[in-house]
Amino acid sequence: MLQGSSDINTIKHEVLFEVAKLAFRGELNEKEDQIPYDLIPGPQANFRCCIYKEREIIRQRIRLAKGMSPSANQNNRNIVQVINSACEGCPITRFVVTDNCQKCMGKKCQQACNFHAISMLRDRAYIDPSKCKECGKCSQACPYNAIADLMRPCKRSCPVDAISMDENGIVVIDEERCINCGSCIKDCPFGAISDRSFMVDVINLIRNGAEIYAMVAPAIEGQFGPQVSIGILADAIKEIGFTGMYEVSLGADLVSASESQEWAEAYQEGKKMTTSCCPAFVNMIKKHFPTLLSNMSTTVSPMAATAKLVRAIHPGAITVFIGPCIAKKGEVLDSITQGNADYALTFDELNAMFRAREINLSSFGGHMQQGSVYGKNFAIAGGVTASVIQAMEEKGIDTEKINVLGCNGAAECKKALMMLKAGRLPADFIEGMACVGGCVNGPGSVLTGRQAQQNRAKQIATADKREIYENLRSYEEYPVEMHRK
Repeated sequence: MLQGSSDINTIKHEVLFEVAKLAFRGELNEKEDQIPYDLIPGPQANFRCCIYKEREIIRQRIRLAKGMSPSANQNNRNIVQVINSACEGCPITRFVVTDNCQKCMGKKCQQACNFHAISMLRDRAYIDPSKCKECGKCSQACPYNAIADLMRPCKRSCPVDAISMDENGIVVIDEERCINCGSCIKDCPFGAISDRSFMVDVINLIRNGAEIYAMVAPAIEGQFGPQVSIGILADAIKEIGFTGMYEVSLGADLVSASESQEWAEAYQEGKKMTTSCCPAFVNMIKKHFPTLLSNMSTTVSPMAATAKLVRAIHPGAITVFIGPCIAKKGEVLDSITQGNADYALTFDELNAMFRAREINLSSFGGHMQQGSVYGKNFAIAGGVTASVIQAMEEKGIDTEKINVLGCNGAAECKKALMMLKAGRLPADFIEGMACVGGCVNGPGSVLTGRQAQQNRAKQIATADKREIYENLRSYEEYPVEMHRK
């Protein structure tokens, strides 16, 4: 029940929990229509104008949790989706005159407008939304800062201008431009943008007894508390019904070894190169800077590397990536990346599955470490560079003169790629991270910010200091193709 709750994350998590609970019981199709009434019993509305709109929002979130578009008439198969019923509450007019307006004699706002959209009423200026072209000149001209810029937060946060509005003011996401970074999901104050889920598909595989392995992203350490180690998570994930669990930090070690060779060769040739670990960054190159594809590393992502290794060890196994990243869901659907994971879940979806199975993480114990600390630090900004440099040094390659530009967030990634395209990039290599701070701040996280960092630091401190190639020697009998085809 969501009685009294208006928190976006709480609403999302409760829907995921209810869907997971019914899916594990095999009752989802039979009882899903009851979920909106269980969560919104009424008669008072919690977060919108009425319980009927709230229930419709819950219905659309249920469809997303089942892997479908929010409504039957939406054909966009993008991972990031708009919940129409929730988007209707967002302001449509971008520039609005506030009480600060002094209706001054200079009328600089009116003079600045080239579209005659501004008139003077009795108490203040008025902007006609039908004439306004949202150029912003009036706001810049006002000496009292009386004109507020109410650009939609989702549109403002999108680094690739993939968001527009239809004739009814509802957000439209351009699938051809969207890189699935999830910035709009994090920044929408109405929770009107979310992602499709593979959770029900994975639960059905578990119920059917499939050989299915979870692959947890390096960012998972600290997500469920300072005391919840990788070993504890491995036992808890098996309790859900997975056959076993692998750390994607192990795949990150494989990537470091492969990418270090590419970097060394490119440096000798004088060729500039970008990393290829972050799928949103890769999407940005593919969709917005296609001429730079030859500059992108051909090494597969840590997720793909881990999936290939798991299949080499367990032929025929099904692999499920679990991390904080929305774009990973798009990566598993990318037919170009052969041998990738079969499914991708987020940490909040894993948390819903823990709750649905009534799993108490404090009841488990144990230690587990498959990846090096360098692989584990792929989760933070600068971690990929540090790991690749470490792999090069372990091979005796001189890295003193190598210059790497670390891009912390999608805006920095875009700027660096523009410089590379123009031939003005001073660095030798670009590390691209679409999320500010790295994967640890991904949109599918349970925890972000200072608390997550503190929890993670305690977990990382317990890991041994094995080197990258030392770690990989344990898996030499399982050959893995590390390059995209």
